[in-house]
Amino acid sequence: MNVEAEVARALDPAIRAAAGDLGWAGDLDYRQEFSQPPRKEMGDLATNVAFGLASRLGRSPRDVALAIVSNFVATNLVESAEVAGPGFINVHLSREWLHDVVREVAVRGGEYGRAAPNGKRVQVEFVSANPTGPLTLGHARNAVIGDVLARLLESTGWSVEREYYFNDAGGQMDRFGASVDARYLQLMGREAEVPEDGYHGEYIPALARGLVSEMGDELLALPPEQRLERIRDAATRQVLDWIARSLERFRVRFDVFISERDLLERGEIEQAVGRLQEAGYAYDRDGAVWFRATEFGDDKDRVVVRSNGVHTYFGADCAYLVDKFRRGFDHLIYVWGADHHGDVARVRGAAQALGFDPARVEMLIYQWVSFLRDGSPVPMGRRSGNFVTLDDLIEEVGTDATRFTLLLRSSDSSLEFDIDLVKQQTMENPVYYVQYGHARIASILRHAAERGIVLRPIEDVDLSVLSAEAELDLLRAIAELPGEVSEAAELRAPHRLTHYVQELAARFHRFYTDCRVVTDDEPLTQARLWLCTAAKQTIANVLALLGVSAPESMERSDV
Repeated sequence: MNVEAEVARALDPAIRAAAGDLGWAGDLDYRQEFSQPPRKEMGDLATNVAFGLASRLGRSPRDVALAIVSNFVATNLVESAEVAGPGFINVHLSREWLHDVVREVAVRGGEYGRAAPNGKRVQVEFVSANPTGPLTLGHARNAVIGDVLARLLESTGWSVEREYYFNDAGGQMDRFGASVDARYLQLMGREAEVPEDGYHGEYIPALARGLVSEMGDELLALPPEQRLERIRDAATRQVLDWIARSLERFRVRFDVFISERDLLERGEIEQAVGRLQEAGYAYDRDGAVWFRATEFGDDKDRVVVRSNGVHTYFGADCAYLVDKFRRGFDHLIYVWGADHHGDVARVRGAAQALGFDPARVEMLIYQWVSFLRDGSPVPMGRRSGNFVTLDDLIEEVGTDATRFTLLLRSSDSSLEFDIDLVKQQTMENPVYYVQYGHARIASILRHAAERGIVLRPIEDVDLSVLSAEAELDLLRAIAELPGEVSEAAELRAPHRLTHYVQELAARFHRFYTDCRVVTDDEPLTQARLWLCTAAKQTIANVLALLGVSAPESMERSDV
């Protein structure tokens, strides 16, 4: 159950009645937004709905709030509502309803927090790093944001397709192929130099050695252009295999991999450019084909086909848009780094020019991560060869800590990732703090079982004995999960889950400090064991959405 949605539903009759009392006769379109009151005694939720209605009703927000509260009738969920300050409405939830949350978690288990299917399809395209080398630290945030966003959308009812698009044609890939070719020739005793603007990392000789092992000297008999093409294609396949394995280690999966070359060979880039020309949104100048990007808010028009007849990346992007829409998605989401901010207007403009609804094209732009070790920045340049791979980071820090840390801040905020701090297994480490909460609950349940205590069916347990403030606080946190998942998905804000689960773990730790679980009071013990079970399941469900493990036991290095 989504608490905020249910509270909104409970308040709706009072809001409509209040509007009528204040002279409103037409349809009433409004939105309720909720927040936490500044102090616990003020209630469980606060809404500012009266502020949004005040100007339409010609009254002050406080007058509107008073009219709403006077029309409110208590429900099983909302025990009371009261006006606060200049027009906020504070809501107090009933204890009976909070106890029902434990029953809901017991019944739904791993499905608690998930919504029913909505019948809509969304594509999330993320990572999409070109296959010119292994994934680096610089790709980590894109991967985890895209992956968790896809998980969130699935949990809120969407049918999600995860896609990885890569540019495997053009000058960048030619330079990559030439770099591997030079190393291959050197290994075969031939004179060759890696292009100055090529790739110089240690992985390039490794790729060349793989080619020697697989093909020996047979490539030397080929004409240079044919040899270069064979080497480039073979090296590209190897790098894509590296990327796939790294993503698997990082708990990131994709349903579809699609390449720029596929679009080119199927003639789709040429078709998309022709479609823009027919619609009057592309023109010829200086031998090139230009898209009228300025008509869609871009700062200048953009080349889609160069004067030499070769398409640009943006030309391929136009074909990729057509390809996406042809597959019948209701919505498209691109996960892009901050360096793509300038591409938003032109890509959405291209969608409109191609005859699609630009509102169905969404770009989630994330800011960069600064990785530090011993207080110094960690290099991330793939072309120079001076970088740390994603595999290196996973090996040193672990997948759990890496993913959780990268989600601690909003994607539109920059993030500092201190490798030394993230590795620490102490309660000051956020991911460790949350995982330790889950492990501690597992330990409590094991202790109860070892004492011979058998957990009775939830329907046979009196949960009304859960009345201590720490118990109610924990119940409130558990009840918030469906709403948090819904908000995190709608706002494209995976970081909300890391904040939520830290608070949930904190409330459990306070409950554990204040309330002994296994006692001589058998009904109270049963109720508290079920409360622990519900908290454990809720933490596990959030960690699953974050792609982080939920361990059954842990040790602390600070004890």
